[in-house]
Amino acid sequence: MAAGRWVALLLLAAGALALPAADAFVINLRTVENITVKIKPGPADPKFCQLFVGGKPHVTEQKITPGQLLDFTFGCQTPEKYWVLVVERDIDCSIGPCPLEEVLLQPSGLPRLNRTFAWEVKADRLVGLELKFSTWLRQLLPGHTCSDQVLYNIGSRLNANRVNIGNFCRNGPVSRVKVQGGLSLTLHLPWDSKLNSSGFILDSRSSIRRLFIIEATFLTESSATLMSANYPLASPEDELMTWIFVVPSNLRAHVRFLNYTKPNCERKYERVEYGLPPPYSPHEVKVLQLNEVQPVNIAGNFNLSLHGCDQDNRNPGSLSLLFQVDVRYPINIANVTHIIDLRGSKNMNITIYSKPIKPGSEVGNQPECLVCVGHSRNCKPNATLFSEERYSVTFLCRNLENVRIAAEQSIVCWNSRLCQDRLFPLMVPRSLTELPILMDTFTWKLHAPDDVSIEIKSPTLKLKQHIPNQNQMCTGSYSYSINSTTPGKALSLGLLCPGGAIEKIKMRDNVTITLRTYGKRWFSESQTQNLQLFFRPEAQEDCIFTLTPDPNAKIYLQTPNWLEGLPPFISSYWNISVQPKQVARLSFLSERMGVTCEKSRAFTNVKEQRPNAEETVCRDDEKLPRALDLRHHFWVNITNCKPSAKRILSMQFVVTLNTNKSGVGVVVGAVVGTIVVLAAVGLVVCCVIKKKKNKKKKESQVPMVGVYNTNINTQIPGRQGIFKKERKKNESHVYAVIDEAMVYGHLLDNSVRPENAEVGVYRPFSGPMITTPPSPPPIRKASKAPETEESLPMLMTDNENYTFTCRPAEEPQSNGDVNVSGNGTVDSKSLLEQNKEETVAE
Repeated sequence: MAAGRWVALLLLAAGALALPAADAFVINLRTVENITVKIKPGPADPKFCQLFVGGKPHVTEQKITPGQLLDFTFGCQTPEKYWVLVVERDIDCSIGPCPLEEVLLQPSGLPRLNRTFAWEVKADRLVGLELKFSTWLRQLLPGHTCSDQVLYNIGSRLNANRVNIGNFCRNGPVSRVKVQGGLSLTLHLPWDSKLNSSGFILDSRSSIRRLFIIEATFLTESSATLMSANYPLASPEDELMTWIFVVPSNLRAHVRFLNYTKPNCERKYERVEYGLPPPYSPHEVKVLQLNEVQPVNIAGNFNLSLHGCDQDNRNPGSLSLLFQVDVRYPINIANVTHIIDLRGSKNMNITIYSKPIKPGSEVGNQPECLVCVGHSRNCKPNATLFSEERYSVTFLCRNLENVRIAAEQSIVCWNSRLCQDRLFPLMVPRSLTELPILMDTFTWKLHAPDDVSIEIKSPTLKLKQHIPNQNQMCTGSYSYSINSTTPGKALSLGLLCPGGAIEKIKMRDNVTITLRTYGKRWFSESQTQNLQLFFRPEAQEDCIFTLTPDPNAKIYLQTPNWLEGLPPFISSYWNISVQPKQVARLSFLSERMGVTCEKSRAFTNVKEQRPNAEETVCRDDEKLPRALDLRHHFWVNITNCKPSAKRILSMQFVVTLNTNKSGVGVVVGAVVGTIVVLAAVGLVVCCVIKKKKNKKKKESQVPMVGVYNTNINTQIPGRQGIFKKERKKNESHVYAVIDEAMVYGHLLDNSVRPENAEVGVYRPFSGPMITTPPSPPPIRKASKAPETEESLPMLMTDNENYTFTCRPAEEPQSNGDVNVSGNGTVDSKSLLEQNKEETVAE
């Protein structure tokens, strides 16, 4: 009997003993340890693996309290699938100092189940408890797990409530955690873990006067993600949380806030405070708001504190913070400070920034490049510089591949008299092109008053439009995007780059020009940029391109707003030069203009800039000419109507400049003559050609032929007030002179000539020649219509006759037919009204 008692005492001293029989266990807890063991059902149904205690099966929790002994077995070979083990221990540090030693995992000899060890540590409210970890920890985001399934959870006892400080895995920078008052700690181990130590030392310290302190120690390049208490839920009200970072002097730390929420404060305000090392003042405290840019390039140890506030009970909101500390070597390979001198520039701002790193890229693990302006402490991922200042800039990063510059400058003309014809260079300043980083974009915003047009040209560059579908693409290191910004008339010219024929562009209203670069060739090709801006007297045209194609060149051109279509009632002009002994072939890349008009008509005009020039005019419902051979400078004008939403006006054409060939003029003349004959007969034609000849020259060569049709009804109802003379007494409707080549009436047989056909007679044009753009056909206003947006000037409709009227520029007589201004010039409005009366049917 005495021997049996002695054996029992040995078992109690051992604490727990596994029976020799297979799957048989004994847990015997000593009273002095304050340990409680619970065997709980796991995630799978325990009825498939029952717990046998004293030979009786159980499927419910079994609890072993201090001083109790339990022997048990499991009814299967894999009990870890059906049961878990929870070991709870209370440690009281309020009656004395806590033991400065590593906490053991007790009791020993437990079955191989998933285990959770929980320690509840009591302490006075003014006592700080410290956990020092032998294997440093890494904090986890909520919902994440550790790769080895070994998980620590640390909490604090604030009054009767438990505050969750966070979940942690092993192998990280967190070396110590301190809390004020009570401490709650759990360690989760998988059933197959061979860990036999808790991995931390518990000690009691003086008051820390805050909710917690987390200390992270960095030995080399790495990063740490940390968060406020109870994240992502609200932190306790009006509490202080602190993180201490130990950083070697040869490394630099950068703080970045990833996410945060702000409370509704009734008193005080939420904020973050930094205790920063030199080169900051040794005692400096930097106070920042949550939405401000946080410090970077911190050399040495520092701390960060998050302050709460007294929150509004009715609507408290929540305070939470998730942030990252990245520790890297301060890399400045060249160790060069760059000077950016903007003192000669006005209305300019420059942003230097790091492009977002794509996930999975080769540089994905590299930190953002830091831009240090002036003093080394002023380093940020991006920096903005302003004109009329001089800056010294240093870059801290492994390389500059991902760093870019974006600049913007405003050029404003407030007084048209002072700024007209002044030169404004549109060039990137040399101090920016000499930097070892790429210029992403440089935008010029040009503003001018209503009486000024904007002219863009270059003394050395000729531009081309980027037209991929015609294999005319920009392949250089930079291009320009030119857009006007007037609402309702906004024009986008698309991308333009060197290597074309465009020498000059003139536009109305405000214009934005954006230079964009492509690749490292910009460093060598940036010196070729040479755009200039001039403010010119107002031009009536919306957009004019001036081109000089090179010999044997093929230049593709397209209307502005290629994708969305030319705006309603907008005209675009191309002034194209043809060198001597050259002939330009103009070809349209579509058979028709392709637009469907809801109101008015769309026109394409082509006219050479020479005396007696013929003008080719095509309406939107007519076919475009396949090709026109032009031997002199010429204009191309494309004018839009109000198009339908489905059929917009977007046209492309090509100009090919070749050596002049004999006989071209004869062929062109024959083709033009044929078209004019067909137009006179009334057959279906592609376009209408207007022909102007010198009156005096023709009079000296051939006799004049007069034609007058007495059967014309000269009485126009409701229009008698236009002329003071009667129609029969006024000869303005008679074309008194016509070239004999233009008389075709005797060539028509009765089967072709309409029964009541009227014969129109042209009078040769003898006025001066000018190089202004060709105008679209006459615009007629609707009668008896109010002057509203719906009664805008309308071009002729489908069922109307269209006739070109040419008259000599002779001195008008004051006979009541034409209004003459005081200086002897003809009133154009009166001429337009008179021309309407003199319209001859085609």
